[in-house]
Formats: sequence, structure tokens, C-alpha cells
Amino acid sequence: MNALGELRPSQFIFTFGVGALLDLPQLSVMIMGLQGWDVRYSREIHEDRLLVALQRRLGHQVSRLLIPPIPPDDQQRNPAAPPIGVPVVPFPRWLRCPACQSMATIESGLFQLIQDQYHPDRTRYVHQTCPKARVPPTALPVRFLLACREGHLTDFPWIEFVHASKAICKPARLTMFEFGPSGDVLDIMIKCHSCNTNRSMSEAFDREHPFSCSGHHPHLRQIKADKCPEDAKPILLGASNSWFPQVMSALSIPEAGDDALAQLVETHWATLKNVTSLEVARFAIGTIPALMGYPAEQIWPAIEAYRQRAAAVAPDDDVADLKAPEWAVFTDPDHAPQGSDFKLTRVAPPQGFTAFEDMVRIERLREVRALFGFNRLESNGDFTDATFSSEGRYTPLSPKPPTWLPATEVRGEGLFLRLKEEEVVEWEARPAVQALEAEFRLAHRHWRKLRHIDPPDADFPGIHYVLIHSLAHALMRQIALDCGYTAASLRERLYCRRPGDLHGPMAGFLLYTAASDSEGTLGGLVELGNPLTLGRHLHQALENLRICTSDPLCAEHAPSRDGRGIHAASCHACLFSPETSCERGNRYLDRSVLLPTLSRVDTAFFTL
Repeated sequence: MNALGELRPSQFIFTFGVGALLDLPQLSVMIMGLQGWDVRYSREIHEDRLLVALQRRLGHQVSRLLIPPIPPDDQQRNPAAPPIGVPVVPFPRWLRCPACQSMATIESGLFQLIQDQYHPDRTRYVHQTCPKARVPPTALPVRFLLACREGHLTDFPWIEFVHASKAICKPARLTMFEFGPSGDVLDIMIKCHSCNTNRSMSEAFDREHPFSCSGHHPHLRQIKADKCPEDAKPILLGASNSWFPQVMSALSIPEAGDDALAQLVETHWATLKNVTSLEVARFAIGTIPALMGYPAEQIWPAIEAYRQRAAAVAPDDDVADLKAPEWAVFTDPDHAPQGSDFKLTRVAPPQGFTAFEDMVRIERLREVRALFGFNRLESNGDFTDATFSSEGRYTPLSPKPPTWLPATEVRGEGLFLRLKEEEVVEWEARPAVQALEAEFRLAHRHWRKLRHIDPPDADFPGIHYVLIHSLAHALMRQIALDCGYTAASLRERLYCRRPGDLHGPMAGFLLYTAASDSEGTLGGLVELGNPLTLGRHLHQALENLRICTSDPLCAEHAPSRDGRGIHAASCHACLFSPETSCERGNRYLDRSVLLPTLSRVDTAFFTL
């Protein structure tokens, strides 16, 4: 077993998590399931609210949130030390020689593995017996796979495909030829030299009878026992739709009030929860430098008090609703608890806008994010709220119900804004707005029908969500020009519920930094929380939406009735944001709900 490369902990949550394909310099590998992870070098993250929400969704056996294993510094500098990290396996299993174009599986023995423990990036498979190269060429992974919407992924059935309805040769000697530099499937031919049969790859993407899904979960080393009902679709290696993470996140809200010692106990609870007596508490002080100024006789009662508070919270309580407690503290910042990772300041609303309540500047916040599953081909997270809805398919991270989940924590800053509820209700009552909501509802229904998600009318967020979401995107795009952060480092967190909803009404949003390093706490975002400054930015953000560079096409766009889009007047030139910044994959957006456009003038919430 050799080390093959390095990834940041946050990449295991959003980019290369369990079941994802990772393109290394010489190999393509898959991140394996949690059953093979060595968690002895993983640090536990403490966030009770998030853990309870995950327990409600996955089961009470989930007891810990862990950062992916990180080797100690002395082992990182020693290439001869045993590898510590996340297990991977080569995938796809089919390789191709770039010189003679021969194709075969890793198990066939045609390609040999060359390892270099001192240079992990040089690990590769080579074709030692290639007749057309003096130096054994490095074998390349074949770039076609099969995937289905149930999360299954498998190698493309090359032997069955090239022989079509003919008898399969044993052994079958396959080659892949590409004619032309474009790499288009029309220019790719697969040939079996055993029976002189060939077939174009274009037939795999344009065929009357789709591929049947084998039900293969390579990250779990499992094949579905009964037949998978979904059709398998050919995808390219490295395609952006091959892996969509299912992530749940929560902002840390201190429960200890202004008691400094209680706050320290809460911060280091992942370590202190194992303290069972006063004698053990004396030992634990030496492992936590922040507690060395307190005597053990004072720390032990604080540990017991926190343990009693945690035990009083049942997993089925409303604490599983992650956004309700956050809304409660953001809307009453004067009485909100303060801590080293949570500091709020109330300021006046943006100058020149009477539709807003007082703003809140979050000078310090901590967010914990946990990966609990993933999707392929289509992401459920784009149109369901993972923090509130339990519907939607997802692929598990382990063959058995997990007892822990990979997680990461980020610290940063943010701005919270909310609209006056009475003005939102008055706006929703307009006939033109209700007609627009009906269009979005129809597009939402067709979207879910196209993806076989029942019931099709469930989880529709409403037109008020379109308003809050569009406003958040408009302001996020504008302040990215002046706050010092990149657009991908900003993130939205939406609070949108109607008066009859659970813990409703809500009509606000949080814009905060989503970077996992020091860039998230530079202070540039909070600095824009001055009423005069933010009023200027908000006015400019709305003014930019009057005319889009893609007009009139953008303004005339309506929610799709064929299930392929749930947005109206919005595009990359006016409202779309990076994927890491948006909760809903740039859906449920429409700039006509903010200001009049070339197509609609009677649905605008603001008048400038």
C-alpha cells in the first residue's frame, strides 16, 4: 500500500468524497467507503445540533463527526513511514495503451503496476510488452463509464458492446482507435481482433435500447442483489455529473452564555466528553492548553453541567431543525449568546431601503459540514433542503449504517438581512406574483416527474423563496467586487418559510465566507455591514438587474414546462453564482421579482 497524493479535508466533503473519482497524474482512482478508513488519526468535531439532525435522517447509530485522517507531522516528512489516509482503488478497471491502443482490464495481467514510495505521483500501470514502443508506455484509464441515477457506477461493457448480438470471443483482444483530434465519439472505434468485429462509440450514446444497470457500488465493493430499475447511461471519466455530494451543515450557536469556562468546555467537548471523574479531569487539563488556567475542581462541575444539558436534548426534538435556532438568534441579536466562534452586532438597515429590518453583522462564526451521501447524474440537493427534507435518493457511504461521518469545520464572518414580513405577504398577494408562482410550481412538478421523485408537488419552496434567493444572489455578486473575497468564497444560507410553516414565518438570508482557511476571516465582509455602504451596494446590485447583457433572451425566459429548468429571468450574466455558493444549484431564480425587466413589470418587489 503506497501513498498516492494529498487532498485537503474540505475536498473530501465537496469535491472528492466517498464514491468520487480522483484523477491523479498517472492514475484514476475511486475514494472507497467508510468501512476502510483508519480513524485513529481523525479528530472529532463537536456540533450537537448537526449530529442530532443526521441521527434523525440516518439513524441513532451515528455518534461522531470526524475530520478525515491526517498523518502526524513526523510521518508526513518520512516517505518510508506506513501510509495514513483515505483508501482508494484504481477505477475504471479498463486501461488502454496509448502506443498500440490495446485495451484490457487491470486483472488481465497485460499491464504491470510500477510503484515508487518516495515519489507517489509516479505510481502507474505500464504496458511492458508493447510492440510499438521502445520504452514501456504508461497505460491510461479508458474514459467511458456507465452510471445510473441510483448512484451505481461500473466499467463500460466493452466486450459485450463491440460484439453486439454476435457470440463473444474468448479471449477477446480489443483496441480503441481515434480518428481525428476532436475526441468526439463519432471518431472513436472499438475493434475485436479475435473475430475482426468493430463498432463505433457513437452507437453507445444513440441507441434505442438503453444499457441495463448492473447495480454496482465499487466504493462499497458490492453489486445489488436484485435488478436495478434504472437505465445505465454512458458518461465520460471526469464528468461533472458523476458525483454530487449530499452535505448537511449547521452554524455553531454557543449554549454556555457568557461563562468563559462553560464556553471552553463546550468548545473542547469532543475531548472532555470522555472525562468521567475529577482525577481524569486533572489529567485532561494538560492536553488542552486553554484550560490550564482553571483548577480541576472548577472544571469537573462544568463538565458535568454540560453533560446534563446535552442529555436533556432528545434526538427527536425540534433541535433537528437546523435553521430554526439560527433564525431565532439572528432576529434577536441583543439577547443572543456570544462566544469565541459566535459574535453578533445589530446595525441599522441598509440606507434608502425601508423594506428591511435591522441588519446583523456576524463578526465571527463557525460552520460544521458533514457528508452523509452522494448522487450521480442528478443532484437532489439542488431542489430539496437537506436540512429540512428527508426525501430524495442518495447513495450510502458504507455497506452498513455508519457510526460516524466525515466532516469539516470552517470559520468566517457574515451579514444577515431580512425583509419585513408584512411587505412580503403584501407582495405575494398580487395577482401577477401569484401567476408567476403558478409557473414556478408547474416547472417544479415537471422537474420531479422527469426524475421519478414522488410526490411531484412536494417540497415546492414558494415564490417568497424565489424573492429571497434572487436577492441573495444579486447582493452576493455585487459585494464580491468590493469585500476582498473571491465569488467562490462567499456562500448563502436562506431562511424562507411562510406563516403556516414550522417555525415560520422566515424571510431572510445570511451571506458569509465559506473558505476553510484564513481567507474566511479577513474582515472585509463585516466591513460592508455599514448601513450607508451596504445601501449603496444593494442599490447598485438591483440597478444592474434592469438590463442583462443577454437580454432580451434572458428577460423572456420562463420556468421550463418540460422539467429541464426551474428558473426564469436569470443567467450567468446577471444572477447565477458559483456552485459552491448556492444552496439550490442556481434554481428558483428570477430577477423580475426584484425589479421590472423587458418582459415583466408588475412582479417587482423593489422600486428604485
